[in-house]
Amino acid sequence: MERKKITITEVGPRDGLQNEKTPVSTEDKLKYIQLLEEAGLKSLETTSFVKPEAVPAMKDSYELSKALRRSPGLEYTALVPNLRGYEKALETGYRQIAVFTSPSEAFNKKNINKTVEESLLAIREIFEKAKQDGLKVRAYVSTVVHCPYSGYIQPEAVLQISEKLLELGAYEISLGETIGKAVPSETERLLEKLLKTLPSEKLAGHFHDTYGMAIANVQKSIEMGLRSFDSSSGGLGGCPYAPGASGNLATEDLVYFLSASGLESGVDLYKLSLATEFIFKVLQKQSTSKTYQALRCSSA
Repeated sequence: MERKKITITEVGPRDGLQNEKTPVSTEDKLKYIQLLEEAGLKSLETTSFVKPEAVPAMKDSYELSKALRRSPGLEYTALVPNLRGYEKALETGYRQIAVFTSPSEAFNKKNINKTVEESLLAIREIFEKAKQDGLKVRAYVSTVVHCPYSGYIQPEAVLQISEKLLELGAYEISLGETIGKAVPSETERLLEKLLKTLPSEKLAGHFHDTYGMAIANVQKSIEMGLRSFDSSSGGLGGCPYAPGASGNLATEDLVYFLSASGLESGVDLYKLSLATEFIFKVLQKQSTSKTYQALRCSSA
C-alpha cells in the first residue's frame, strides 16, 4: 500500500532565524539552506524582505537571495510585507512569495500597524503584481486559535479572512497557531468550520510547540484531511510571547512522527539533524527538539 505523502515547508531560514540575536553570516545561512536541501526538503522559506531596522536578522535578504543557488524541482519562498519587498523578491529570482495577516485587529496593529482591512488592501496590491508577473502566492494567517492580545479567535473570523485570501489568488493558506496554546479539540473546531467551505488541499498547518501540543495538533489535522505542514529544523525560532519557551514545531519531531505513523515526508532524518547541528552551533545554543536530542545521543 502506498504511504500517504505529507508536504513539509521548512521555515527555519526565515521564521526560525528572524528573532535570533546572534548574527548569522550570509555564508552560514546559505550553507544551512544547502544542508536542508540535502536532507530532502523540497519547500523552503528562505528569507523575508522586511525593514532591516525592524528585523536585523534579515538585513542580508537581498544579498542572500542573489547568491542562492536554486535546485530544480525545489520551491523557494520569500516573505514580503509590501510592494517594495515584492519588487526585491522579483529582482532576486523568486517565483513564489508569501504574505501574511491575521483575523485579530489587535495583533495586526501590534505586528504591522494596520487594521485587518488595511492589511488586506496592501496584500491585494501584491497579489495583483504577482498575477501579472506569474508568481505563486502563499498566505499566512496568524493567531488562528489564540491571540496574545485578544484571546480566543472565533473560527468564523479565520474562515472569512481565508476566503478573501483564496479569492485574491493564494494557492495555499498556512494556518498559524502563533502562541502554541491550542489543543486538538480547538484545532478540530477550527478545521470543522473551515472544511465545510474550503478544500483541504488549500490549507496547511503551522503549529507552535510552546505548550507541547504541536504534534497532537498535527495528528488531529491529518485525521481531518490536511496534508501540508510548516516546521523549523531543531525547533529553531522561539515564541516572542513566551520568552524561553519552545516556538516552532521541530522538523525532526514532525518527520519522526510521520514516519512512525506510516506517512511519507521524503525527508532523511539523519541528514536533517546535520543541518540542525550546523545552525545551532553557529547560534551557540541547544535545540529543544526531543527527536534531535535522541538522534545525537544515539550517534554519540
